[in-house]
Amino acid sequence: MAYILGLVVTILFFLVLHYFTELNKVQKMTVAAILFAVIAGAVAYNSYSYTQRDTMLNVVRQFEQNKTIQCDGVDVNQTNFTLSIGTYTFIGKEKTPYFNQMISASKCR
Repeated sequence: MAYILGLVVTILFFLVLHYFTELNKVQKMTVAAILFAVIAGAVAYNSYSYTQRDTMLNVVRQFEQNKTIQCDGVDVNQTNFTLSIGTYTFIGKEKTPYFNQMISASKCR
């Protein structure tokens, strides 16, 4: 739905640019190129952010299924770590070699 709304706003912008401005053709093309670059950048960032979030949630899901995960060369599992849901951070448990060590779930694969 947001993409459709964005498309409608873009079309309205170009209509206003075409009929109600005194810009010449080169200036209009420059404005259009800049707008296209901004929109393409927003779509690329949205796609990248979605991929990162999906990867992190997959890691959290594996941890909750009691699987061992690799995070910066450290084996993370429920025996040695707990998961902080608010920050998606693995925190080392007491009486383990990883006590007080914190590893972000975004660094895991």
